[in-house]
Amino acid sequence: MENDPIAGRLSAVYPELPPGERAVVRVLLDDYPFAALGSLRALAERAGVSPPTASRLFDRLGYGGFADFQAAVRDGARDRSRLLEFVTRRAPANDQAGDPSGDQAGAVSGAALDHTRPEPTPPPPAGEAGASSWRQAAENLRAGLDGTLTAVPEPLYHRAAALLAEAGSVWALGGPLSELAADYLIRQLAGLRPRAERVPGSAPGRARTVLDLTASDVIVAYDFRRYSPGTARFVHAARARGARLVLVTDAWGSPLAAEAEVLIRLPREAAGPIAPLAHEIAVTELLLVATAAHLAPAGRAADRLAALDDLTQTL
Repeated sequence: MENDPIAGRLSAVYPELPPGERAVVRVLLDDYPFAALGSLRALAERAGVSPPTASRLFDRLGYGGFADFQAAVRDGARDRSRLLEFVTRRAPANDQAGDPSGDQAGAVSGAALDHTRPEPTPPPPAGEAGASSWRQAAENLRAGLDGTLTAVPEPLYHRAAALLAEAGSVWALGGPLSELAADYLIRQLAGLRPRAERVPGSAPGRARTVLDLTASDVIVAYDFRRYSPGTARFVHAARARGARLVLVTDAWGSPLAAEAEVLIRLPREAAGPIAPLAHEIAVTELLLVATAAHLAPAGRAADRLAALDDLTQTL
């Protein structure tokens, strides 16, 4: 959030705020931007204040209420690249050494909010800095996975699994990176049941797919910011033919969320420079486990996997 103007503004106005509103700002900056994505009541509870107190902060900042503030946070964050910020922070900046204007105005929490500014210290050696970044990324990944697995309730997996097991056909697609999760789902699901396919990439291929869709078919879409217009176009066309949607998305709120019969929302992205695929794969594996369990009593998955194994060894 180093270059985020909203985070910078929150830290700038902090000294002028009454205690209750300061508490809200601390929560926002300590978990920015995700603390801004829940309800106003949840934010107020985390800050230990009443919802009206929290609401006054956003009025003071000139927003038309909390919903307006949330929209601004979403719009400001969608186009930021964590990888770009990561490499930018680590680029040589000798001309900024000791220059207060180079401070990270948005990264204010804890001691910085109390106006204690430590003296600049020399950067660690390159190898040491790299090791520290790696350790932090590992901790973030571990914490993020724990948070994801905790936040997605078991009944949601079983609802999605019932659709995947009983659908006439299952079609999966994703964006530039999340298409890897869609591909993984189909590779595994095709061993459990027939008619599990990746959505074609070309417009003619997608048109032929949509043409034959019915209400018995299921689309599994992985849609993360920056949300894919191609995924949205296909899903809208498929929904118009009656197909049902299982949507795996993020905390920002995919434009397709209202279309989903089953909505699996991952609570946050891993903090770090690389867009996390591990969360999506972990949720996909649990979906597959739940689907296999749903198919097991009828013996369909076991018979199919045994036949697939025999064929694989003879071909």
